[in-house]
Amino acid sequence: MRRNPWFETVAEARRRARRRLPSSVYGALLAGSERGRTIDDNTAAFADLGFAPRVAGHHGHRELATTVLGVETSFPVLVSPTGVQAVDPDGELAVARAAASRGVVMGLSSFASEPVEDVCAAHPNVFFQLYWSGEREVMLQRMERARRAGAKALVATLDWSFSQGRDWGSPVIPERIDLPTALRMAPQVLTRPGWLWRFARSGGVPDLTVPSLRAPGGTAPTFGAYGEWMGTPPPTWDDVTWLREEWDGPFLLKGVCRVDDARRAVDAGADAISVSNHGGNNLDTTPATIRLLPAISEAVGDEIEVLLDGGVRRGGDVAKALALGARAVLIGRAYLWGLAANGQAGVENVLDILRTGLDSAVLGLGRSSVHELCPQDLHVPPGFAVTLGGGPAPEHWHAGPYHVVDEGAGAGQEP
Repeated sequence: MRRNPWFETVAEARRRARRRLPSSVYGALLAGSERGRTIDDNTAAFADLGFAPRVAGHHGHRELATTVLGVETSFPVLVSPTGVQAVDPDGELAVARAAASRGVVMGLSSFASEPVEDVCAAHPNVFFQLYWSGEREVMLQRMERARRAGAKALVATLDWSFSQGRDWGSPVIPERIDLPTALRMAPQVLTRPGWLWRFARSGGVPDLTVPSLRAPGGTAPTFGAYGEWMGTPPPTWDDVTWLREEWDGPFLLKGVCRVDDARRAVDAGADAISVSNHGGNNLDTTPATIRLLPAISEAVGDEIEVLLDGGVRRGGDVAKALALGARAVLIGRAYLWGLAANGQAGVENVLDILRTGLDSAVLGLGRSSVHELCPQDLHVPPGFAVTLGGGPAPEHWHAGPYHVVDEGAGAGQEP
């Protein structure tokens, strides 16, 4: 009997992805760096936060929709840009169709395996992500191409440190699938016949090129374009300002962990920031983003939109992030596991899980809208929050309005 393709949690999507994918492919999705401490903290920190549910007075209808950078989304979850989604023959196109069907925004990586034009044709609300890679003229060409394709916003990722080494071993990611590579990977691929058949039925092999980085008149480079990124001198805050000035639409700076950086992003003209440690793929032992969110939101949340990514696996996690000041969250591994488990339908499945879980949290907390979620809806344990780069110390933060369980009229205060 064939297994029911539907799954009820992101954890099950991950289990199915692991069973379905060759070990190197699954390892690339798992990613992480060094000890993997940040990966673990990203998810564990959400579990440390408790809800403060109400027993009566619930609302029969809950409003989940919002806008991010002026773009409507049916609920406050965005698909985060992640590179080379060739775990499924349709890759980013499957993700774009799933995001469009569920009415959420899709972030598209510069290192995507499908060109920006095709992805924007599949989904009208795409945010294009740009790395600080190559000469300024090259980056201008990439921004202009994304603009012509219809991208609604630019997501700048600038803070990568190229951390090396994982205690559990790094996956082998080839630049292309040629005969020697196919022979070398055959032992692990042949143990996953369903995944192999999926690509065989589509008439090809995983495409490891990155067409959105193709130079005018050139051919699409392979994932080896990562070397250009590594070799580009790191950007300054003047470079951030230059990017903001060159992109004439909404501009989001991704990777903010510090209050002082958040303030400088405001000064540079950013419309939004994402509190992000890149899912634990950058500097390991960086604190979980949900721990960093309150201080950053308190510092700049009235001036720009504050998003969060890292560790979101449940709709309840989305509610907790919104309660602590995020306008929306971005998901990465969660939808990639869904893609690996069941293609476009698997991504839709993950989005449905998050939406349903968020709705349940809003209901149980006695709110009628995601915009009403606030710190009084949570129990935040002492020592939970972390402030980096200035701003109030965590002790001050806990003495303020956040570490409160609302036990009736007048308890606590609104942020």
